[in-house]
Amino acid sequence: MSRAFVKDTEDVEGLPDRPISDLPNDVTAEGLRRIEQALAVAEAAQAAAQSAGDRAALASARRDFRYWNARRATARVAPEPSDNSVVRFGHTVTIVREDDRRQTFRIVGEDEAEPAHGTISHGSPLARALFGKGVGDVVAIAGGEAEIVEIR
Repeated sequence: MSRAFVKDTEDVEGLPDRPISDLPNDVTAEGLRRIEQALAVAEAAQAAAQSAGDRAALASARRDFRYWNARRATARVAPEPSDNSVVRFGHTVTIVREDDRRQTFRIVGEDEAEPAHGTISHGSPLARALFGKGVGDVVAIAGGEAEIVEIR
């Protein structure tokens, strides 16, 4: 095989670290469990890659391990909100947009956010627009407006 199609091991060794946000690493209890699971997966992948002598997989697993280890070290579990008068981290919020679309999101940590599954990061523009607002408040989002109809 031509050397043009073979990865240099030096390229593999120098994988850049995954970027880590400057935002506080607030997480839900579930988010912390997910970080710990990801850390365990990365640790297992690292051991498997080392056993197999797979330098590319080892470099990738080490990068993931460093990322999840840093996220675990800085994670701050936010208490479940007990007061539903205004939107806070951990709340599930239902909004109605100008076109009558009703959407419900839970505000969670960055690593646990999956908008397609109804969770958004506390650092997202939508979450920032909702924080501190109550039921009946109208917020400007995505070039339009939405009314908060439920906070739980």
